[in-house]
Amino acid sequence: MNRSARRRRVVVTGIGCVTPLGWEVETVWKRLLAAESGVGMISLFDASNFPTKIAAEVRDWDLSDVGEDPKKWSFQGRHTHFAVGAAKKAVADSGIMDSSIDPTRFGIYTGSGEGQQDFFRFTQMMVAGMDKDSPTDALDVAKFTQTGLDILHPIAELEQEPNMPAAHLASLMGAQGPNVNCLTACAASSQAIGEATEIIRCGEADVMLSGGTHTMIHPFGVTGFNLLTALSTRNDDPQAASRPFDRDRDGFVLGEGAGMMVLEDLERAKKRGAKIYGEILGYGSTADAFRITDTHPEGRGAISCIKMALDDAGVELDAIDYINAHGTSTSVNDRVETLAIKEVFGDLAYKIPVSSTKSMLGHLIAATGATEAIICLMAIRDNVVPPTTNYETPDPDCDLDYVPNQAREVPCRTTLTNSFGFGGQNISLILSQFDG
Repeated sequence: MNRSARRRRVVVTGIGCVTPLGWEVETVWKRLLAAESGVGMISLFDASNFPTKIAAEVRDWDLSDVGEDPKKWSFQGRHTHFAVGAAKKAVADSGIMDSSIDPTRFGIYTGSGEGQQDFFRFTQMMVAGMDKDSPTDALDVAKFTQTGLDILHPIAELEQEPNMPAAHLASLMGAQGPNVNCLTACAASSQAIGEATEIIRCGEADVMLSGGTHTMIHPFGVTGFNLLTALSTRNDDPQAASRPFDRDRDGFVLGEGAGMMVLEDLERAKKRGAKIYGEILGYGSTADAFRITDTHPEGRGAISCIKMALDDAGVELDAIDYINAHGTSTSVNDRVETLAIKEVFGDLAYKIPVSSTKSMLGHLIAATGATEAIICLMAIRDNVVPPTTNYETPDPDCDLDYVPNQAREVPCRTTLTNSFGFGGQNISLILSQFDG
């Protein structure tokens, strides 16, 4: 049932990101339209003995970019750094801090994964014992400190918790309203945006800073996904490794980063004369209730999720001008997502441009949905959609218009973006040009 007649409208008034293709939205957008890739050899650790040696890393960036002293954040995880960077950009872009805002009506909702993995190195050292002649209860803290690791600091344990980025953002922004983090794998930041939208719609907050942040480019993360056979092993050609919907796809490429947006009650945004990027029209959330590592083969969760978002938005099928697909470049995901789009849209599915920007950015895991929602807003603004790169050989099971290899100018008023996570979580968001 369309509830739009009895709820507040929610608009996006600020956006920010930190990604493998840059940390200014305009730069990232320009590089996506130019079909550039952020994938390269892993430099964050020695991956020479791993089946997968490639990833999409955020390189040559630190918190000085947003006026923060990196030394003051040395105990915080890489994901928190990304969150702070993207959030400060989004808030500055929105101008929200220049307006009169009740801090108890300003909240944070993030989709974030686990924290810094250096803590695992510390526990390994504890178990092994740096000094075999000393009992572990007589651990010499100074010896560990001399290793140059900050992991001994007591706060290092806290920084493992997925809610830490949200906690730090609340402190930075003075946001005393709802403060929530969800961890639903690859669907997390899309879900965060959807739930933050609902909080504003029902009147529990006026402004929400929402999005996601994550990095799994560390030995533990790469090992886990290699064991699941989920990652591409196209190590000899990193920039061609992520190839969504292509017949020769062999897995996804890990990425990292953050995407954040300021969501605001429409009337409040209009009153302060805010710049409006677009409106969050629809939100769908379902579960496959199937295997935790496999999408339901008939796409039942994805189908119901997309339908729910369309119903929530109150738009007809032919209103969707562009679909930013989950499009991971894994065999099952791309086939099932294609099936779900065709099941929902029927013959219209073949007329809607569908692309996966993971072909260039890699898969940012918990941060991917928010980043792709920002991309949808750029597509709406400029009436151009980014390509799916590395699309060379058609797959009979993937027969839609995937905007192969080159950006395309199209009228783009209303977009759909999908995020599907391990565990069977499905999220769909519909973002639209703002109608005054």
